[in-house]
Amino acid sequence: MISVKNVRKAFDEKIVLNGFDLEIPRGESLVIMGRSGCGKSVLLKIIAGLLSVDAGEVWIDGTEITQLKRKPLNQIRRKIGMLFQSAALFDSMSVAENIAFMLDQHTDLTEQEMRKVVDEKLKLVDLDGVQELRPAQLSGGMRKRVGLARALAFNPEIILYDEPTTGLDPVTCTEINELIRDLNQQLQVTSVVVTHDMHSAFSVGTLMVMLHEGKQIAYGKPEDLINEENPILQQFILFGAPDQILNIDNPTLKEFTGRQTE
Repeated sequence: MISVKNVRKAFDEKIVLNGFDLEIPRGESLVIMGRSGCGKSVLLKIIAGLLSVDAGEVWIDGTEITQLKRKPLNQIRRKIGMLFQSAALFDSMSVAENIAFMLDQHTDLTEQEMRKVVDEKLKLVDLDGVQELRPAQLSGGMRKRVGLARALAFNPEIILYDEPTTGLDPVTCTEINELIRDLNQQLQVTSVVVTHDMHSAFSVGTLMVMLHEGKQIAYGKPEDLINEENPILQQFILFGAPDQILNIDNPTLKEFTGRQTE
């Protein structure tokens, strides 16, 4: 569904992605991991067509998008819904207006038809009855759900999540993780989740990739990455993974655990 080939991206002198490659099969839920500033969110925006690349190719459902003009690129973007880290809601608009914003701009739907879409998407994210509220009246978790409902407005085939649990309490984090997992299965979409939260990563991911110094250093199923001997990956997992992961009989993790105990 998504293929990133030898992508390079720099901002001035800072190289963020340096020949990065990634394959995401249709229907998977891929978690992108890595330290702050390693390029996770940049990669997500490149996949969404919001940032250009300096070199390389990005394929979405069989179409290479890096050289597309605005109109065909916008057609591809309609296959993609994105939940931004801050939810990026318009404070001056109601919840219903926020969700319907892109429908109003890019479709010929009537107000009644748009209202039906708004109601359907809010039910999908377990948040009905808040249509007339403003973002300031919502909790952090509710704002995330509204942002997700807006991302679902065009019935996307791909959903991108940028740090979906940042700033949320543990209970709300668990609810958002469950929602991501349920939507992936219910809607049969391809999900890409950027996070440094290992609890979230192991909760929602069917595949994982680790970024380091602009390149992919590990890729595979969660249970495979647990057994990877790469010390950078194992240290990253150690400092944040759920207890049930750390209890796995893994010599590399035990070595790091011993070091921390000392």
